[in-house]
Amino acid sequence: MRMHTFALLVSAFSFCSVAAEGSPKVVDLGYIKVQSDLSLVEGVTSFLGVRYAKAPTGDLRWRAPHAPDTIEGTYNATTMPKQCWQASITGSAGLSPTNPFRATKVKKPKKFKKRYSRIRSPRRIKAVKTRDTANVSDEDCLFLNVHVPTKSANLSLLPVIVYMHGGGYDAGNVSLYPVEDFVRSTGFEVVSVSIQYRLGLFGFLAGKEVHRGGDLNAGLLDQHFALQWVRKHISAFGGDKDKVTIWGQSAGAGSILQHVVAHRGQTKPPLFRAVLMNSPFLPFQYNYDDAIPERLFSQVVTQSGCISSHKAPYLECLRTKDAASLLEIDTVLGESNFLGSYTFVPVVGGSFIVESPTTTLLRKQVNGEALLVSTNTNEGTFFVPGDVLTSNNFTLEEYTTQLFPRLGEADIKRAAKIYLAAGAGSVPEQASLVMGDCGYTNYRDYHFVLILPAIFVALRTTLWRRLVTKDLSFALPPGFNNSDFLNAFQQSFLSTALSLNPISGRTQPTITPSKWSPWAHEYTEMLFNKTEADLPVIRSVSTNQSVLDRCAFWNSVASINNQ
Repeated sequence: MRMHTFALLVSAFSFCSVAAEGSPKVVDLGYIKVQSDLSLVEGVTSFLGVRYAKAPTGDLRWRAPHAPDTIEGTYNATTMPKQCWQASITGSAGLSPTNPFRATKVKKPKKFKKRYSRIRSPRRIKAVKTRDTANVSDEDCLFLNVHVPTKSANLSLLPVIVYMHGGGYDAGNVSLYPVEDFVRSTGFEVVSVSIQYRLGLFGFLAGKEVHRGGDLNAGLLDQHFALQWVRKHISAFGGDKDKVTIWGQSAGAGSILQHVVAHRGQTKPPLFRAVLMNSPFLPFQYNYDDAIPERLFSQVVTQSGCISSHKAPYLECLRTKDAASLLEIDTVLGESNFLGSYTFVPVVGGSFIVESPTTTLLRKQVNGEALLVSTNTNEGTFFVPGDVLTSNNFTLEEYTTQLFPRLGEADIKRAAKIYLAAGAGSVPEQASLVMGDCGYTNYRDYHFVLILPAIFVALRTTLWRRLVTKDLSFALPPGFNNSDFLNAFQQSFLSTALSLNPISGRTQPTITPSKWSPWAHEYTEMLFNKTEADLPVIRSVSTNQSVLDRCAFWNSVASINNQ
């Protein structure tokens, strides 16, 4: 299927509770009845913590999700579910100044400070374990939230938005993203859903033994199962199963790309028609039996004690370990990775992701009909610790050497030459451009566009109007507080969900240009920016040739990086 692709360029999150009008709404799903009288925002009834799969524990750990058992009675769906196991809200990003998967010996930057080169101490791991067992996290976490108009004048079924949270495939939960706002912001013309899925090594442990004794990419399979749940049950909430949009940011958007190429773009029946991505996170995606996933599996087996107490197959032993001890291993291995990198991520293999996503994309075999993508100019800044690079005298070549474990010396020098010519000043700025290009703004020949003049987390402020007061461990920068601009940006996404067109929505503001061409038309992007006088600037632009050239370089070495 050919996907109609729109490009978007930006900057720039949003949380109260009131009673829904009248008696609680009751929805019969066949295996359970759920009821709610909860309104997180006025005019919207929210069903929280609806189980869509069995607890993935015991023998179901590292297996595809199973349908839940029938539950008698009526479940009061008014409480947020526990999150899936994770070390913190940002996950376990790498803290090491060297890449443990670098295949060849390379010159290391001098004078690394110990606090960056060592892994998390046992005392800190214990603190994480205590926090996550204190009614916060649970392995039984495969739940979703559904938000519906409390009253609707529309007698037909409504379009549906399914939101997948980000967090580097290692963190996140449904409570952080107020997707009930989508219902209100469309004039109560959609049903919105947000889902949880297994994270870290619980969701993305790979290797030959996982392939033999379990299922690869369990976290992605959770998402797929949730989309199948939506197709089967969303009409009970007033949603139209044939008008589903999937939406996500960061690893949520990266996940969505996996669904676009799932089953070589031939998922049957189709589970969505529109695709919305903000800052898609696209790490290296190795084959499941590649040396790197195999090494990670071996390290998990060793650190769990299974290698000394059991004989192969070790997966059976790992299924007997408590979740807290596995989280400790996830944290140690995650933080021992290179600066800003994430360790347990999707792989190629199994019946879901059958080949490299790039291979599927180049064949133009995709699931979905329309795609709208937004990225920021400075996507990589959040993931590059500039002070560490500066204090340890990194050069751009040294940073590139560590970020790409299989890139040879000649290609490293080529990359350095290209990025030095791009005009970024300091090494941290150069490194941020490399990280942004490779992890967030392009995926080989599948090019994503830029947003000026924002950084990675700024995007969230634009999408939701209300300020999220949850316990965020990072600070959001100030957004552009212009109501016309915010409305124009948000409505472009909501309009795509409603009509497959970013500028045809009923509430589309007049400051958006009347013509928005697909990216395939002369690399057209829509720039969302502001002037020095804080006035909105929204106009069509063409992708800068230097960006296309940098993308072409990474395309040329892609097989080396991901082999």
